[in-house]
Amino acid sequence: MAEKSSSARVILVLCLCGTAAALQQTILVPLLPQLPRLLGTTAANASWLVTVTLLSGAVATPVITRLADLHGKRRMLLTALAAMMIGAVIGSVFPTLIGAIVARALQGMGLALIPTAIATLRDELPPHRVSLGISLMSATMAIGAGLGMPLSGLIASQLPWQAIFWVTGLTAAVMAVLVFTTVRPGRAYARGSFDWPGTALLSAALVAGLLVLSKGPSWGFLTPTTLILLVGTAVLLAIWIPVELRRPSPLVDLRTASRPAVLMANTASVLLGLAMMTNMLTTSLVLQAPRESGYGLGLDLLTTGLWMAPTAIAFGATAPVSSLMLNSIGAQTTLLIGASVMALGFWTRALTGQQLWQVVLASTVIGVGTSLTFAAMPALVMASVPLSETASANGLNTLLRSVGTSCGSALLAAFTTATALPGAAVPSRFGAEAVLVIAGCAAALAAVLAFLMRRLRS
Repeated sequence: MAEKSSSARVILVLCLCGTAAALQQTILVPLLPQLPRLLGTTAANASWLVTVTLLSGAVATPVITRLADLHGKRRMLLTALAAMMIGAVIGSVFPTLIGAIVARALQGMGLALIPTAIATLRDELPPHRVSLGISLMSATMAIGAGLGMPLSGLIASQLPWQAIFWVTGLTAAVMAVLVFTTVRPGRAYARGSFDWPGTALLSAALVAGLLVLSKGPSWGFLTPTTLILLVGTAVLLAIWIPVELRRPSPLVDLRTASRPAVLMANTASVLLGLAMMTNMLTTSLVLQAPRESGYGLGLDLLTTGLWMAPTAIAFGATAPVSSLMLNSIGAQTTLLIGASVMALGFWTRALTGQQLWQVVLASTVIGVGTSLTFAAMPALVMASVPLSETASANGLNTLLRSVGTSCGSALLAAFTTATALPGAAVPSRFGAEAVLVIAGCAAALAAVLAFLMRRLRS
């Protein structure tokens, strides 16, 4: 009984940390239209508050997860939470554009909490409870992102907008106390020095590549700035790969990452990250788009957030089912079923009407499939790597999922630019449906990879 109680406490604390970290992805998105007025700047400058969070999270994830393998996971969990707290203080005290950007960059480091926490579960839990912990922890990525929009609308409607920083900072402080008192210090399984050259090269490549994905739709994909960044990304990665292969203690062990099971799981992570973000963005789009668009429902921000809550709830409710499936039919089959459900959900959304109940039901079904896949991927990765690389391997998988979510945002932005309705910043009905079809194809490709992994295992 004591073991069960201790395991439940660890799972609860780490899942709360994951939810708090995932909130950072979307909690400022609903305020973007108002931020230029609130900060006295342009819309293009205000959008950096979202972009910089993505960039810092992408850079911090491989760094913090590798340091977790080298120096202990609890220490790095507390480091990420401290960065979130410092960012919250800066955002509250300096409500200017520069202050807000610095604050959001620090808070973006919290995104590394999720893969680090997943690896911590393998250390902290008895083997028979690891799958449940992974399922619940993986669900926090979408639960937090899904709750960010209604929470933001609720806070901003009752308090000054800086209260968002107060809430996230206080939450991080409480989580830090809980982690310190619940998670054991543990020990570092990996040996060696930190890979500074590899970190610098990968960080530069990530920043350049993610800038292309996040800013390309507004800058133009064929503009000189975008093309220079794209070429720079390719050159930096071409230099980084041989550097990593020669390092005795690399930031990312490319030999391990190239194992068929790990490679296919990471590729599926990109595809499913795209699909998850597309589901969230298109659902929000349809709920808020004006009725004159031919498909929009014209709901306000808070109502939109409330109607998106069922998808987040489905994520959490499916987690115990995911655990049972992982234990009974295996991670490959769970991934296959989840990705197939997502593909069918997207294609059904594209073909059926856009009534409120249809949109919410289809989005929730896709959320169920996403929950299954997000539980399966860390299990696949951790089963294929040594104990000394669990945090960094999960960090790479999470990083690639973030690349996928960026691709999802860029996909919708590109179709919005190409098919925008006159006088409205929304895509045409054809554009919205095309995005759903493409996301369904991405999920279907992930299902094919899961099938190949099953064949490989057999």
